[in-house]
Amino acid sequence: VQLQASGGGLVQAGGSLTVSCAASGFNLDGYDIGWFRLAPGKEREGVGCISSSSGSTTYYADSVKGRFTISTDKVLNTVYLQMNSLKPEDTAVDYCSSDRVFGCSAAMLDPLEVGIGFKGQGTQVTVSS
Repeated sequence: VQLQASGGGLVQAGGSLTVSCAASGFNLDGYDIGWFRLAPGKEREGVGCISSSSGSTTYYADSVKGRFTISTDKVLNTVYLQMNSLKPEDTAVDYCSSDRVFGCSAAMLDPLEVGIGFKGQGTQVTVSS
């Protein structure tokens, strides 16, 4: 059972990038999925999340609201994070995860939320100025 992020890379400030989170060993139906990022010297940041409900409700951190979009492809069993208007401060290793305690909400994205666990490697996103 694993969520594997991929698709990171180097992009110039103002550019766009889409990263993927592929689920293996289980079906994403019934799981709310969050995107998180880790940057050197900084605490974990919850970027945004998407619910498994039919409406696929999303929630975003203020730092990315209006720039990032999360979506799900249930056929491919994959969650996507589309990032536009990228800034150098978006440079980080991006991970995806479900939460053992909370569904998609501000609580899920809280840096101190202990229900988050990363399995597998994240994907590096580097934004040059």
